[in-house]
Amino acid sequence: VQLQASGGGLVQAGGSLRLSCAASGLTFSGYSMGWFRQAPGKEREFVAAIITRGASTYADSVKGRFTISRDNAKNTVYLQMNSLKPEDTAVYYCAAKRIASSGSYYYTTSYAYWGQGTQVTVSS
Repeated sequence: VQLQASGGGLVQAGGSLRLSCAASGLTFSGYSMGWFRQAPGKEREFVAAIITRGASTYADSVKGRFTISRDNAKNTVYLQMNSLKPEDTAVYYCAAKRIASSGSYYYTTSYAYWGQGTQVTVSS
């Protein structure tokens, strides 16, 4: 199984970025997909998750600014990030959680597979 995240970069505050995560080696429709982020010196934290039928959930800190979506035909999950703030600076990771598995979408331990991360830097 491989999850390949891309789309990170350097952007000014108020700008936008779109992250992508391409999955291979798994039955994509059988997994919920999540995005997490980790800033230097901090724990990895939940950002957003989407189940196969499109229902989604977000961290309060990004609600209204970020949108998660998925294209099952392309085995890809996206994170559209608008109105970026310096505090959004982090390495962003995508992850896959078996739909049939127990565990909350909000916990890293609920996810079976992880991508390598993509750096997002927001300058003030």
